[in-house]
Amino acid sequence: MAESTGTMADSRAADPDAVRRYLKDLHERITAAVEALETARFQRDSWQRPEGGGGESRILTGGEVFERAGVSFSHVAGGEMPQSASTLRPEIAGAPFEAMGLSLVFHPRNPYVPTTHCNVRFLVAVPKGAPAVWWFGGGFDLTPYYPFDEDVLHWHRTARAACQPFGADRYEKYKQWCDRYFFLQHRNETRGVGGLFFDDLNEGGFAHCFGFLQSVGEHFLPAFMPIVERRRHLPWGERERSFQLYRRGRYVEFNLLYDRGTLFGLQSRGRTESILMSMPPLARWEYDWRPEAGSPESRLSEFLRPRAYLSELDPA
Repeated sequence: MAESTGTMADSRAADPDAVRRYLKDLHERITAAVEALETARFQRDSWQRPEGGGGESRILTGGEVFERAGVSFSHVAGGEMPQSASTLRPEIAGAPFEAMGLSLVFHPRNPYVPTTHCNVRFLVAVPKGAPAVWWFGGGFDLTPYYPFDEDVLHWHRTARAACQPFGADRYEKYKQWCDRYFFLQHRNETRGVGGLFFDDLNEGGFAHCFGFLQSVGEHFLPAFMPIVERRRHLPWGERERSFQLYRRGRYVEFNLLYDRGTLFGLQSRGRTESILMSMPPLARWEYDWRPEAGSPESRLSEFLRPRAYLSELDPA
């Protein structure tokens, strides 16, 4: 459900330029953090959108740690708000809009390193004869192939830390929203172990909401990079690789069937290459394949459902 609809006063207080500056700075810092681990470098691809705006997609392929890493900044405008962004607000359907965001997906080479996704975004629409409406959205989530309890616990502890300054109930609310959102209905399983997901956020005014977006953005690297460092050198072979590619197929299914960001990008006539940069470079599907009972691969099923990880896995 939407948090609330922005008021005229909130709209005047909004500062899209401040959001843009922050997102571009975060773009630079995440790029630098990944390249510090890698022998490969990001390909930087600036683009313009005929209807208005543009962005820069950065793609790293064939790295030592990441088989593919994509991190993209976009700032676009248009005359009609896409349907995927106005479902909860029929009053802004077809209104002129401005949208900006940072989105990343990292697909690791080592199957013991999880795939991860993060997105932080800001949208504003101006319905005819009505005040502008703005909101923030985003979050981050983790998709392991061979989950480790300590990694999942660290991930959720960091997600909770991002939320704590903004309310005692904020982590649990957005953790549950993440579980619901990243759910493959046709498979009856979550995409991974979740994290945070929020959308339609404008409750409390611009400064408060922008502060929360920044907190989510600042906690992504501390949540993910320690996991990478713990797992990147673990030995793996063809068995682990085959399972990784099989599970990547689920990632593709979610992005093409359910992901609102993908739908928004395509419906707003965004740049297709940048929109689909989240796809893994390789994936595979098997007909009705099931892991052997008691195998390391079968353990993943214990994590493909909503769970209270902080209470279940915390040894304290």
